[in-house]
Amino acid sequence: MAEQDKHGILPRPTFDKPVKLLIVAAPFYRAIADDLIQGAKAEIEAAGGTCEVVEVPGALEIPTAIAMADRQCNFDGYVALGCVIRGETTHYETVCNDSSRAIQLMGLQGLCIGNGILTVENDAQAEVRASPEKMNKGGGAAAAALHLIALSRKWGSSQKGVGFKPPSESILVAGDSNGPTTA
Repeated sequence: MAEQDKHGILPRPTFDKPVKLLIVAAPFYRAIADDLIQGAKAEIEAAGGTCEVVEVPGALEIPTAIAMADRQCNFDGYVALGCVIRGETTHYETVCNDSSRAIQLMGLQGLCIGNGILTVENDAQAEVRASPEKMNKGGGAAAAALHLIALSRKWGSSQKGVGFKPPSESILVAGDSNGPTTA
């Protein structure tokens, strides 16, 4: 992963309890998708996690599949993988913008998603970015999801006090200390 030497890479997160991710891949460009999946699986396994892989027809269906899985399954996070190569029409912009926007909106709602949908000009760019031995964008997307899961667990486990509410689920009762002091 020589290309990563140019960028600051966070250390791989560690987890007290196992993580389970769903990889949602669009195999429109099969060889590219396979490389992205390989890189993502390797990163998840290196962090001690497990994953399932589902495939959808194209990049626009990836956010829908993630939303369905979030409602119906029990995954800690998601990895979106696919490739959109610019063509002769404006369809490229629609697919890139809409899939990215939908993934971002779900992330803002609290889902832990790594976006590995490549948006490139040609096959050569896609091959370099997808290859686990080169830019490994599938592994990078999985790493992003793992980091978001780690943050979610870190912040989700502590309860802040608000106003007079103590930092816990119990509510302290004011007044006499004889008898129960929590409600």
